[in-house]
Amino acid sequence: MYLVLIVITIILCVLLGLIVLIQNPKGGGLASNFSGSSQLMGVQKTGDFLEKGTWVLAISIMVLSLIINVSVKGGAQKSEDPQQMELIRKASKPSAAPATAPLNVPATTPAPTQTTPKK
Repeated sequence: MYLVLIVITIILCVLLGLIVLIQNPKGGGLASNFSGSSQLMGVQKTGDFLEKGTWVLAISIMVLSLIINVSVKGGAQKSEDPQQMELIRKASKPSAAPATAPLNVPATTPAPTQTTPKK
């Protein structure tokens, strides 16, 4: 089920990319190719179709993303393996070694640099 949802989402993403690339931001795009008024989908109808298609695909991708997120078992899964659980317990405990104190390094001033006079 998970794999089917992923494949459908990828197909919808490709279709959305194609529809967005067909559109022209200034109102041309695919609609500019139809010059006659006797076309089945007139100039204005083509723009509306592409805009509605963009919205439908975008909303479909969002809904599928939510469905995939809900359907996948996420979070920390409990392991039944006792060796793995012991490793997790050891890794989560703080180490018993004492923290090392920072070294007391005396502050030194940098040595003055010698400059040569300009000629």
